[in-house]
Amino acid sequence: MKVKKYTAASMPEAMKQIRKELGNDAVILQSRQVKKRKFLGLLKKQQIEVVAVKDPQPIKPKKPLHHRDKEISVNETKVAANEANISPVLQELKQVKQLLHQSSIGMMNYPFDYQSAYQYLLTQEVDQQLAKSFIEAVMEKHGADQQPSYQVIIKDIEQEVTKRLQSVTFQGLTYRHKLVYFVGPTGVGKTTTIAKVAAQSKLQDRKSVAFITADTYRIAAVEQLKTYAEILDVPIEVVYTKTDLEQAIQKLSAYDVILIDTAGRNFREDAYIRQLQADVEVNTEAAMFLVLSLTAKPQDLVDIYNQFEPLPISRVIFTKIDETRQFGSMLNIILEKHVGVAYLTNGQDVPEDLIHPSAELLAANIMGNAYEI
Repeated sequence: MKVKKYTAASMPEAMKQIRKELGNDAVILQSRQVKKRKFLGLLKKQQIEVVAVKDPQPIKPKKPLHHRDKEISVNETKVAANEANISPVLQELKQVKQLLHQSSIGMMNYPFDYQSAYQYLLTQEVDQQLAKSFIEAVMEKHGADQQPSYQVIIKDIEQEVTKRLQSVTFQGLTYRHKLVYFVGPTGVGKTTTIAKVAAQSKLQDRKSVAFITADTYRIAAVEQLKTYAEILDVPIEVVYTKTDLEQAIQKLSAYDVILIDTAGRNFREDAYIRQLQADVEVNTEAAMFLVLSLTAKPQDLVDIYNQFEPLPISRVIFTKIDETRQFGSMLNIILEKHVGVAYLTNGQDVPEDLIHPSAELLAANIMGNAYEI
C-alpha cells in the first residue's frame, strides 16, 4: 500500500500528479483547501491538499464482541495500553486505516476519472448528493462498457449542469415591478449592489430611478447610499417606520422603479426577520431580491436562505464572486431551493461589476478550473 499527500494549486493539477505517480488505480481518500504561510506570516494563495492511496484493501467491519472473543479483547486492551510505544510506521498505518474508513463513508467507489471529477465538484463546494447525481447522470450516459477520459467527463458534467439550470429564471429588473426590495445579512455588499443596479437601470435602460433606505441601523449605509444617489442624480428617502415607508413610496410613485435598501442585521436574529415581515409588503407591484455573498461557508448560505425563506423571495443575487474560487454554493441554493438568479457581482466598481447571469455562465464558472489538466 502506497499513501501520499499532494499539494497543488488546483484539483486537476493534483490529479495529474496522482495519475503520474500512482496510476489510474489510485483512490482519493481526502481533499481540503489549505492556505500555507510564507516568511513573516504572509499567506500564500489557497491550495488544495489531497491524500491518495494505491490499491487500498477494504476495511472489514468490526464483529460484535462475544464471550469467545475475550482473548482478542484482552490483547486489544494491551495494545491500547501500550499505544505510546507503537512505532511510527504502525501509527501511519492506523491513520491510513482511519482515512480509508472515512473514505468508505464519504466517498463513492467510482473509476478514477469519475472519482476525480466527483472530488472536483466537492472542492467546488457542490453538495455531496448533488455532486453524486451529476456523476451518475454522466455514467449512465456512457454506460458501463465505456471509459471516457476525464476531460470528456468534465465536459459532460458542464452540459448536465447547464441542462438543469435551464428551468431557472435569470432576470434582473424587468420593470413589471415598481418596488424592488433588497434583503440580506450584513456585510454582503447589499448597498453597493443597489447602486450598481440603479446605475445600469438609469444609464443603460433609460429608466427613472429612486432610492429608499430603511438601513438606519448602520449610519454608514445611509451615507453610502446618499453618496450614490448624489452621483447618479436620483432622489433618496430615509425611512424609520412602516408609515414612513408607505409615505415615501407614495411620494416617489412617479418613478419607473424604486429600489429599497432594507436593514442589514445578523440573519440569525429571528426578531429581525419578523420585523422585515411586518414592514415589507410584497404584492403584484413589488419584487424581493435576497443578496448572498459567495465568500460565506456553504452551510451558512443555506442557513441564511432558510432564515429569509418566510419572506416572498423573488430571486437571489450572488455577490463577491471575484473573492472566491469555489462557486458550487450557487448550485446548492438554486437547484435545492428552486429559486432564480437576478445578478452576480464581481467587484466594487459601479456600475461595471454587475453581471447578468445565464445557465451557461454559471456552469462555466463552476466547471472552468476542472479543465486545467
